Amino acid sequence: MEHLIKQYALESGALEIQYIEEYFGEFPRKKSAAEIMHRLEDRESLILMAEAPLPADPAGTVVPVSFKIVHELKATETDPKLADLVAKLRDVLVFDGRRILYTWIGGTRRDWRGHGHFRALTEESEVWAHTAGFHEVVVKTKNRFYDMRGTLDHLQFDVIKYEPNPTDNRDSKVYLSKQLTADVLRTHTSHRTLTFA
Repeated sequence: MEHLIKQYALESGALEIQYIEEYFGEFPRKKSAAEIMHRLEDRESLILMAEAPLPADPAGTVVPVSFKIVHELKATETDPKLADLVAKLRDVLVFDGRRILYTWIGGTRRDWRGHGHFRALTEESEVWAHTAGFHEVVVKTKNRFYDMRGTLDHLQFDVIKYEPNPTDNRDSKVYLSKQLTADVLRTHTSHRTLTFA
């Protein structure tokens, strides 16, 4: 299967993500375009979206079905959320002399899951990150997101930290990472066509 992937500039990508997140029922709080642009301004980032034909019209209209936003994570973050993330990862990640990529938000619409769209986006982001000189990619999820954890397992992400929630283990945080070596790129299996929006 050939995956159709679009790479977006910051403003148009933020607007597209704001739109597509309305189709994700499991996200309790959706990101606004303004929030996305504020987070990504002045840092290296990538906004990708996979498109696929509607099931009832396989040769016709394509719609956005999956998205992914990754950005640089610096040891010297000043944004309170990112500074907290860095503080939590200092004991398991080496920041000195290395570039760390953070998978911020992403997902696949329920009806299109299981077709490799998120894998294709992840592999495309890994190619971009490796070319840009990043050494490692890190992602944070909740224990309750079993589908996402399974996907990350298939993509060969390693658990590097587990932060238990004292009242509900399903809300415990799981941190995973992957080294971005040339060997990783050779393990890619998706077939992708990249265009620029």
